[in-house]
Amino acid sequence: MTIYKSSILYLICLLFIWIPSEAQEDITIPELYAHIETLTQDNWKGRAPGGRLNKKVIRYLRSELKKSGVRHFAGGFFQPFTTRMRKPEGEPPGPEIKTWNVVGVIHGNDPEWKDEYIILGAHYDHLGMGGPSSKTETKKGFHPGADDNASGTATLLEIAEKLAANRDSLDRSVILVAFGAEEQGLVGSRYFIENPPVPKDQIKLMINMDMVGRLNNQKHIYMGGAGTFPGGMALMQYTGESMGLTPIVHAGSVGGSDHVSFYRKKV
Repeated sequence: MTIYKSSILYLICLLFIWIPSEAQEDITIPELYAHIETLTQDNWKGRAPGGRLNKKVIRYLRSELKKSGVRHFAGGFFQPFTTRMRKPEGEPPGPEIKTWNVVGVIHGNDPEWKDEYIILGAHYDHLGMGGPSSKTETKKGFHPGADDNASGTATLLEIAEKLAANRDSLDRSVILVAFGAEEQGLVGSRYFIENPPVPKDQIKLMINMDMVGRLNNQKHIYMGGAGTFPGGMALMQYTGESMGLTPIVHAGSVGGSDHVSFYRKKV
């Protein structure tokens, strides 16, 4: 399932419908913007996977998750993998690089459901200095990627803070994943679901945030892939309308971001 070009407010409400109002931590616009400003800084040159700058990005993500009280699986927050960098058609294959997913977990409490997992994901990489997948493959230049996908990554960090502050209210467990190398062909999410930290049949839902926007005047909310889990169409329609929004819900529209790696594995 993917939530795309949707409202941060809606996403927050959707995910925290079970959270009590006396939460210790709040999701705030200044914090969202601060994460986006950090992720899009010139010094990180568009968050291309691999190398010294990639390590700085993932250390920042780890630091923010730890600060929020999010825990990790055995082996730590980093899940390493390798991939080849894309090159324009007709050129030799790009170099093989090492990059990482950043993975945290907040354990649920219900004796029956705590071993069931909801995954909330967003890819943190972008196009670096350009090349394949950019609008002009032959033109090199800094691609900050504020929309794609600093917005989703910032939202992931803020939701992690909110959930960790309210961990006692969680029945199921939540896995938070900042995926690497999405722009290279969904590599990080594919590696994650092929090497999950929990048995795959215990993963009950994956929600992906690839570009998070703002409401228009009609308060439209677009939801794709709602037909890929039981009762999804009705749930999304009801939840949106109950919050005074105008949901436009699609059973299909599976799209092409990291959720597809899970969809192909029948998650």
